[in-house]
Amino acid sequence: MLTLARSFFTCLKSLQGFVLVAIISASLTVFVGVTLVSSLLYENILARQAEQTSETLARQSFNAMLQVMRQGWSRDEMETFIDETKRAHAGAGYRFNFYRGERVSERYGEIDQPPMDIVIRSALETGNERVWRENGTVRRIMPLVARPECLSCHQNAATGDVLGVIDIQRDMAPISREMRFNYLALFIVAALVILLLALGMSKLFAERIQVTLDQFRDRLAAVNSVEDFRKLDVSDTRVRFQELNVAMQQVNALVDRLRNVAVDKDILEFEIRLLSKFIITSEVVRDWREFIKELLADINTIIQAHTLVTIFQVEDEGYELEVFWYREVAPETRATFEQLLTQLLENKHEGPPGGTILKVFHHNVLSCESGEGLSDLSPEDIRLQTKSLLLEAPKIGGIVGIGVQSDLAQDPIRHIVIDGILSTLLNLVGSVKAIYKYTQDLEYYATRDPLTSLHNQRIFKDMLAYEVGRATRHQDHFSLLMLDLDNFKTVNDRHGHAFGDQFLHAVADTLAQSIRPGDFLARYGGDEFTVILPQTEEEQAYSVALRIADNLTSQVLTAPDGTTVRATTSIGIACYPNHAGNAHDLFLMADNMMYKAKRKGKNCVALPEREEVAAVFREVGEKNQMVLSALEEQRIVPYFQPIADVRSGEVNVHELLMRIQLDDRLVPAGEFIDIAESIGVIHKMDYQLIEKAFIQIREQGYQGMLFINLSPKSLIVGEFIGRIHQLAIDYDILPERIVFELTERETVSNLKLLEKFVLELKLEGFNFAIDDFGSGYSSFRYLKQFPIDVIKIEGEFIRNMLSDEKYMAFVKSIVTLAQSLGVSTIAEFIENEEVLAAVEALGIDFGQGYHLGRPGPRFVSRRQQVLVER
Repeated sequence: MLTLARSFFTCLKSLQGFVLVAIISASLTVFVGVTLVSSLLYENILARQAEQTSETLARQSFNAMLQVMRQGWSRDEMETFIDETKRAHAGAGYRFNFYRGERVSERYGEIDQPPMDIVIRSALETGNERVWRENGTVRRIMPLVARPECLSCHQNAATGDVLGVIDIQRDMAPISREMRFNYLALFIVAALVILLLALGMSKLFAERIQVTLDQFRDRLAAVNSVEDFRKLDVSDTRVRFQELNVAMQQVNALVDRLRNVAVDKDILEFEIRLLSKFIITSEVVRDWREFIKELLADINTIIQAHTLVTIFQVEDEGYELEVFWYREVAPETRATFEQLLTQLLENKHEGPPGGTILKVFHHNVLSCESGEGLSDLSPEDIRLQTKSLLLEAPKIGGIVGIGVQSDLAQDPIRHIVIDGILSTLLNLVGSVKAIYKYTQDLEYYATRDPLTSLHNQRIFKDMLAYEVGRATRHQDHFSLLMLDLDNFKTVNDRHGHAFGDQFLHAVADTLAQSIRPGDFLARYGGDEFTVILPQTEEEQAYSVALRIADNLTSQVLTAPDGTTVRATTSIGIACYPNHAGNAHDLFLMADNMMYKAKRKGKNCVALPEREEVAAVFREVGEKNQMVLSALEEQRIVPYFQPIADVRSGEVNVHELLMRIQLDDRLVPAGEFIDIAESIGVIHKMDYQLIEKAFIQIREQGYQGMLFINLSPKSLIVGEFIGRIHQLAIDYDILPERIVFELTERETVSNLKLLEKFVLELKLEGFNFAIDDFGSGYSSFRYLKQFPIDVIKIEGEFIRNMLSDEKYMAFVKSIVTLAQSLGVSTIAEFIENEEVLAAVEALGIDFGQGYHLGRPGPRFVSRRQQVLVER
């Protein structure tokens, strides 16, 4: 406020200068405007006069020329006439040029005349008069058109032919210079007069307000503190101008309103120093409790604060309290503090969860060894010195309240500072807790299956590759079990998905109890499980498989209808290095053995025999040949799955899928992609697929966007970017309509190469999406590092979010993150109307799944069911 008053004084002090500047500026503006307008008008008048004069001269010359021609003058007489005409008007600034036409030159010969420009040639061709202005010169072009009486001398011409052109030019520059000089002299004289008038008026105004300004300045000079400010009174100050008197009265009224809320500078500096510590970093998120301890220690360097407490709501069950004590206190003081917090929550939140406190965690910043403990506080001291901020519902991180227990809370003025600190702390701690929890969930779900809590397929693949490397280095053995539950679909269909989830959870528990602590158990997907048995050969692996089968058979669950359900499984075994020398082939062998166990009647264990090993790899060779033949014979077929706007149902986006035409059957990508990658032809198949898709776009006139899955093998092909860009040019497809899908779990080992690849394609105008977002280890790293336009949410989350709150929470977090970054979202695996409604309610932009449209050979423009083979 003091600064405001002093600024007002400065404004009054500068009034003289403002008036002077305003008068001079206004006067000069008007004068300059009038001068410019007058100059333009005068120049225009001169130009019009020059045109009229040139027209008169042209008419006179034209008539004189006609008269001469009627008299039948000779060529010498004609040239003498022209020279005399030029000399007669040379002193008036006019220049005459006479040009002969083609008919005259043919009959009487060429004369010495200036070169013809485009204006002269145009007049000779058209016979039209013309006025031409160029570089300050006015030109009148007068064609001499043949009349009937002219034909007696010009027998080679016809009536209407142009016999010649008279060009009269006048230079306007001398006239303009003289006019501007006159205006400049007038402008200088007028400006000096205006300046003198402005100085006189300014002096008059300054004398009238000088006395008031001196009085106002003296009163402001006496204000050196908040206390002096509270005594400031400018109500009797008059400036002798009605408008300024009104402004002075408003300043005085503002002083009156702010006297009771003014805060000393040291208090504001204290708040600024404290709030500057509220910065969220990765270390803060990882060790957020340590951050709170350090924060409380920092607060105590400025004010004495005994306690800082955070209140979190745990779903709908109650509250969880984290109490941070600056010094250790007696157990009685802790109990008293907890009782006070309970009463506070009961008064603030009525009804469930009410004031129920589930857990209270106490933390000490300083131990007894580092200083004296805090003296016991009475309930009244705690109540008076505790300042809290509670919300009706949690906003972020589940936090609903925060408080600080400090002597400062009793100060009626300084409590404003405490309110600011608590508001910032509430948001800070809530954000830190939310990020901490989200990071923990991300790390968990990146490696775990949410339903069974077992390791997921991604971490299994990594562990299998690791175990192959370890066994190779140590010349060791290990075994792999592939398990598939028998008739699980029947359990799901008969008893519902909820019981099916319960059934899978029980199976996972049984499997975990049936293996050794060092074995690796994972849920591969659906009702398939895998077990890696380190340092295990065939006989031991077979014994473990039998134990698992027996334990699952003994497991009995009661279904909702009261019937009992038992679990059986088919187990395939493969051993390294006996049956395969790499992770891919080992998994292929175990998978084949699992299907062999099912063919044997289910609830069996199958080991590969010697001839079966060769047969399995012979089958792989046949698939290799199928892929190579399809590539050579151009049997790679594009299929398009619709991606619909979840609100309107319109389809302007499709995902490109690959199929192989094999006789009357379409082979889905899952049966050959791994093989194509392993034999190094996947990029060639991509070229063929994309080109055929672009052909379909052109033939069908499709104007929407196309999502294309990128194989990691394409990254190492140097020509890939150029080929794709050229295909887009050849088929007239804008790069902005193409979105390449990245699946980060497959390319994390080539991160630098991937970054270069993505940035180069982005420069070409292509867009990018993260596929299966949230399923891998580095989804958020990809989102931060690459220019991502679209997030495709992992289909497993979408499929199960209505039956599992964890899935729902994870989907909500992804949607919130995408919206804050301005990134579009696509939900995969939408297979019924209930899931679609939930996706729309969450604010997801697009949906993809069999409920919205099945893959087909053509593009569709609206939501529909397209029945094709999966």
